Amino acid sequence: MTGAAGVPAELCAVVLAAGEGTRLRPLTEQVPKALCPVGNVPLLDRALARTAGLGLTGPERVAVNACYLGDQVVAHVGDRAHLSVEVGDPLGTAGGVANLRDWIDGRPVLVGNADAYLADPAAAPGPDVAALLDGWNGYTVRLLGQPAANPTAPGTFDGHCFTGFSLLPWRLVRDLPVVLSDLVHAVWRPAEAAGALEVVPYPGTFFDTGTPADYLAANLHAAAGGTLVDPTARVTGRCVEAVIGAGAQVDGDVLRGVVWPGATVRDGERLVDAVRFGDGRTVPAAYT
Repeated sequence: MTGAAGVPAELCAVVLAAGEGTRLRPLTEQVPKALCPVGNVPLLDRALARTAGLGLTGPERVAVNACYLGDQVVAHVGDRAHLSVEVGDPLGTAGGVANLRDWIDGRPVLVGNADAYLADPAAAPGPDVAALLDGWNGYTVRLLGQPAANPTAPGTFDGHCFTGFSLLPWRLVRDLPVVLSDLVHAVWRPAEAAGALEVVPYPGTFFDTGTPADYLAANLHAAAGGTLVDPTARVTGRCVEAVIGAGAQVDGDVLRGVVWPGATVRDGERLVDAVRFGDGRTVPAAYT
């Protein structure tokens, strides 16, 4: 039985938001990676908008896991999804899904990384990944991917790089142990070896936002080559290819930069290929 847009009626979704994002330090010292803004929208909200675009909303159909600075994730999600708080260290992608076994309870599950930035000009969030579900037999593992520059490089699947979303049958979720583990080794590679893994190409733009350079690139893509300014920001300086957050004050120049909510670029300052956050702190983020 299927629902709207070919979505299996019993499908649920898990958005993984437990990680710290160590490569984004110091941006993630006080804010978990899932709540870092891209185009002035927290990454986690972008992921939840994508599941909502598939008709998956509310705590019966969507779960979010949390660990690092988990209280922030819990407060941000509220009653929009079921919450799974991991005590101590994060359980990893497979362990996080296993920890939700009782909630998943026999259903197939769409698993998405909160830190995946996806954008397809031809389709809205949700419909842009619907091909992952089209014609699925309920048995195979499916990954959303894009052709890799080197199709034989380690970490690729059928010549593709993973782009943040996978589809798992209950039979492979049921026996996952609640221990630190990742989906690559616990599910995807074994399915690949058994001939039960399919890669569905994603035609849009993808950034994993894991490094300052990719985080900046995702923000600039969200700004569509222009400047995106929150209505509550105060800007008197020159901004070119920039994203300016809520309550920010920009009196200097910003060129290919991101200014976080509440941050300041003072008169005479020039922020180039960088992220400004907190009390005048800057993270270089040059990209190619």
